[in-house]
Amino acid sequence: MADFPYLHGYPAPLVEQVHALMSSGELGAVLAKKYPERHDVQTDKALYQYVADIKQRYLKNAPQPSKVIYDNQQHPVKGTLGTNTFVARVQGGKLKTKNEIRIASLFRDAPEAFLKMIVVHELAHLKEKDHDKAFYQLCRHMEPDYHQLEFDLRVWLTWREAEPAASRR
Repeated sequence: MADFPYLHGYPAPLVEQVHALMSSGELGAVLAKKYPERHDVQTDKALYQYVADIKQRYLKNAPQPSKVIYDNQQHPVKGTLGTNTFVARVQGGKLKTKNEIRIASLFRDAPEAFLKMIVVHELAHLKEKDHDKAFYQLCRHMEPDYHQLEFDLRVWLTWREAEPAASRR
């Protein structure tokens, strides 16, 4: 069976199902049927507004990120689909903090559900820094299907990496 780096840690029966679908050439069709909707969040400005809308709905008291952009430097193999950075600077004797969210550029072409899952993940870091129980509870508050979407995203990444660009939807 092929090594699927995005699926490490998942139960063998699940990985075997993905392998079977991949081997039969059906994985792309299964993903397209489950996630047919594309999004129109293509610019950094649109991404900023998309993030701001979700933050306003679920995290009204959290600070607004100063910058939200698609980033070509984010790469899933290196483990970064998005980042949330906090920068502290001294300006005029005051300590100013800024927060930036960077989302991997590959999410321009991803189904909207996967973009939302990554945004929810990065927004949860505004309140919870560690990936602990409270963090995942907050993710599930903002997106009840968070864990399923995370798994499906990993399957999508596996398929995307294995398929030639011309055959992708």
